[in-house]
Amino acid sequence: MELLKVENLCKVYGKGENEVRAVDGVSFSVERGQMVAIIGASGSGKSTLLHMIGAVDRPTSGKILIDGQDVFQQNNRELAIFRRRQVGLIYQFYNLIPVLTAEENITLPLLMDGRKPDPAHLERILEMLGLTARRHHLPSQLSGGQQQRVSIGRALFTAPQIILADEPTGNLDSKNSAEIMELFRKSNREMKQTILIITHDENIAEQCDRILVLKDGKIIADEAQAVPSDDRGEGDEQDAL
Repeated sequence: MELLKVENLCKVYGKGENEVRAVDGVSFSVERGQMVAIIGASGSGKSTLLHMIGAVDRPTSGKILIDGQDVFQQNNRELAIFRRRQVGLIYQFYNLIPVLTAEENITLPLLMDGRKPDPAHLERILEMLGLTARRHHLPSQLSGGQQQRVSIGRALFTAPQIILADEPTGNLDSKNSAEIMELFRKSNREMKQTILIITHDENIAEQCDRILVLKDGKIIADEAQAVPSDDRGEGDEQDAL
């Protein structure tokens, strides 16, 4: 079932000779539960595309539909609610609040939305992230990999329809990168999350169901991946990190 549909999306900066088409007529759709990698050289439009899908930036033209809803037909208040409830954003630089503990950073979006966290759900997320023993630590007391786990937990906690990750392993070593990707696969399997990941790492991209390749703001390739069945199945004995 289709969750995300992007129709002839454009983002243009400047005018005349100074015009830059950061995203240029992009169209594609993503099925519910797919994990999709978006790759391309720096300046190809990957982050601009992701930020528009997440309603952080408005397109110059074109449409983005999530679960049939035209995202940019909403007013600013509705867009803010949409971002809090329907989209989980994960960045390369974590963007954690330094004076809040890991647990407080994870639950912050729900509290900002005026909702009370479910303790059982919080415990499940902390356990999945391997952060139960670190729940009361501040970001400065956590490693880079642990901080990225907190940012993933923050994105997952509200159970959004779609997770958007912009170079989530860019600041991590190979061991932590592998663990973060296992977390994405785990949330994809167990929580049925639809996930879009921007990455420069081909090894990361090859672990996704599908790879979109961008160049000069256009999709130049759309490749399905043969992901091993034991990575997509349930009850994987190697789920624990």
